[in-house]
Amino acid sequence: MGNRQGQEYFALGPGNGTDPGEVGREMERDDKMPMDGAVFTELGSVQDGGDTGSLRARRGEQNANGGPSDSDPDHDHDHNPDPPKKGMNTSASTYFNQRIVIPETGSTRFSFRKLWAFTGPGFLMSIAYLDPGNIESDLQSGATAQFKLLWVLMVSTILGLLMQRLAARLGVVTGMHLAEVCYRQYSRVPRIILWIMIEIAIIGSDMQEVIGTAIAFFLLSNGKIPLYAGVLITIIDTFTFLLMDKYGLRKLEAFFCILITIMAVTFGYEYVRVAPDQGQVLKGLFVPYCEGCGPDQLLQAVGIIGAIIMPHNIYLHSALVKSRQVDRTKKEDVKEANKYFFIEAAIALFVSFLINVFVVSVFAEGFYGKTSSEVYNNCLAQGNPHADVFNSSTLSVDIFKGGVFLGCQFGLAAMYVWAVGILAAGQSSTMTGTYTGQFVMEGFLNLTWKRWQRVLLTRTIAIMPTIFVAIFSGINDMTTMNDLLNVLMSLQLPFALLPILTFTSSHHIMTDFANGRVMKAIAAGLSIAVIAINLYFVVVYIQELPSKAYIYAPIAIVVVAYLAFVAYLSIHCMHAMGATFLERIPMLQQTGFDLADPMSYGQSSSVNATNI
Repeated sequence: MGNRQGQEYFALGPGNGTDPGEVGREMERDDKMPMDGAVFTELGSVQDGGDTGSLRARRGEQNANGGPSDSDPDHDHDHNPDPPKKGMNTSASTYFNQRIVIPETGSTRFSFRKLWAFTGPGFLMSIAYLDPGNIESDLQSGATAQFKLLWVLMVSTILGLLMQRLAARLGVVTGMHLAEVCYRQYSRVPRIILWIMIEIAIIGSDMQEVIGTAIAFFLLSNGKIPLYAGVLITIIDTFTFLLMDKYGLRKLEAFFCILITIMAVTFGYEYVRVAPDQGQVLKGLFVPYCEGCGPDQLLQAVGIIGAIIMPHNIYLHSALVKSRQVDRTKKEDVKEANKYFFIEAAIALFVSFLINVFVVSVFAEGFYGKTSSEVYNNCLAQGNPHADVFNSSTLSVDIFKGGVFLGCQFGLAAMYVWAVGILAAGQSSTMTGTYTGQFVMEGFLNLTWKRWQRVLLTRTIAIMPTIFVAIFSGINDMTTMNDLLNVLMSLQLPFALLPILTFTSSHHIMTDFANGRVMKAIAAGLSIAVIAINLYFVVVYIQELPSKAYIYAPIAIVVVAYLAFVAYLSIHCMHAMGATFLERIPMLQQTGFDLADPMSYGQSSSVNATNI
């Protein structure tokens, strides 16, 4: 399996046998930096304020249970067990500099006090379900299919919850987030390709957030803040709001919850103002059928799935759960953490689902069936400053036109309220996207950047194409770009779904918390469905291209490379799920990917893991 330059042994938490607190894992990499001897680490248990998440190997023994005991009177406050030492890099995030201590109630029964201590990561994760790309997908769903695709939204959210559950469990059980596990499990080339794919997803999401924020400023200022200026403002406001990171973990989480509340209030106001037919809303939610739907509605249903389940969000959630101090040497504590994180994620996604339903219903009731002349005349009657966007023979809607339509149909106040909601959506998601980028870069590359460096890089990449479109084209082209970015998100989904399913299905990584047969079947079915959806997107896209060989040739190369890498990840996933016959494939023998090999996670001849 290549030239070995060193060895790392990890205690992965709850296991089986006489010592349930530790299961040894021997990891060997031929592409890591040389190490003179064995390195011992217990993942995730070391509370080091200076380690920003790259989880570097530490020599010798370290205290895995630093900080106050459960009986400490300040146990439910922010806790920094090891203050950063001079010279250490603490730039990544307060999520790796502080841990929230879980209160001890003395009972295994459900505790609201414990739920409150675990509350936070799920709500930050749920923001990705409310970004401007999702909002646009929602309003187009209502405008295209009325209430008939609400059940698709609900099913997508439930499936998203199941995938977020896997992400949280991986972070709790191993003490590592998904990118860190990928770094240790995949060989160098696949790992770098995977990192590039996730970075593309993050940048694509970043561009959607920049577009949404710029449109919000444009609407709020009645066009006085041009689009390119709104794009540039996102650089400044991102740096400004990230300063909240310095005021403590709980305050940061509270700030994100405030932004979610703003979205709930603003889009809830639109829902009440439009007053959709409640019977039709319920029918759309619980009748899984789309009567009279054609290709446009089918494509919109596919877009909903791509917009709801965000690939980089799975990486984010697996990192956020590390902000809670969980004693992974105790199986009961790990089980409890998994339970409360799932409850919190379910509550958070239920809130995001309601907000999405608000948006779909508003446009299903108010916009569906309207003509362009009817909307334009209403705009003129209301004196809307953006009435000209509907002065055309065809009627379409997007984030910008949606706000204008609400202002024309229900008064200018509705347009400004909509813009505030879009601003909150764009600002909150751009901040969580920055954190995701930090976690992914540290995990895949074992590299730590300061936050301002990461923000500057991702903002520059996201802003350059966006600002060119804003200057030389117009707002219609910006919203068209938003649609393309939703497709891009869907194409990146396998690069999150397959790794998370692979690792959480491995008993050698998850021990007693590995996926059962039902969860394996559900997650595998979702992955297959997503891959099929991606192929459908490719076919639809290719059919719309002109018949030119110089266009089809590069697309064919990209498609083949994409499918080949998805096949590579799928083979490893099936291997981890128990398809041992795949061990005969030379690829598995050469890559060093040994999820099903007990020697990779058990004891070596030189170290007894249970004694670590």
